[in-house]
Amino acid sequence: MIKFLLVLLTFALLASAETEFAEPKPAIDNQRQIVFSIKSANDEDIHHVLSSANNVLKFYGPENVQMRIVAYYHGIKALLKANKEIALRVRALKLLDVEFVACGNTMKTKNIKEEELIEDTQIVTAGIVEMIERVKEGWVNIVP
Repeated sequence: MIKFLLVLLTFALLASAETEFAEPKPAIDNQRQIVFSIKSANDEDIHHVLSSANNVLKFYGPENVQMRIVAYYHGIKALLKANKEIALRVRALKLLDVEFVACGNTMKTKNIKEEELIEDTQIVTAGIVEMIERVKEGWVNIVP
């Protein structure tokens, strides 16, 4: 019984702990730079990435975050207008200045035309290279 109470108390303390910001703290002039990737065509996986991005924006505040979501391989599905439910969520995140990037190589391979993408989607030559370059610049790569 005592062991159970200690475990319960430890869990309660951890659950109520506040996150301490690393220095310098996030601000408009010191934004957290975060990059996510979507490489799966599974709707649940896509929604998970979009929800994780939304959670980060809620925690820090959208003005304190610079965020890019790069879609490549089967994940390009996330940026197609035809997928109405996901497109709605992507457009909502775009309103918070999240940048969405499509892999041009994937588009060529899958015969996807630019007009099939959600408006204002950036196209780069290679999505994986986009990820490498952002990480090299110091962006945090989140893999939910």
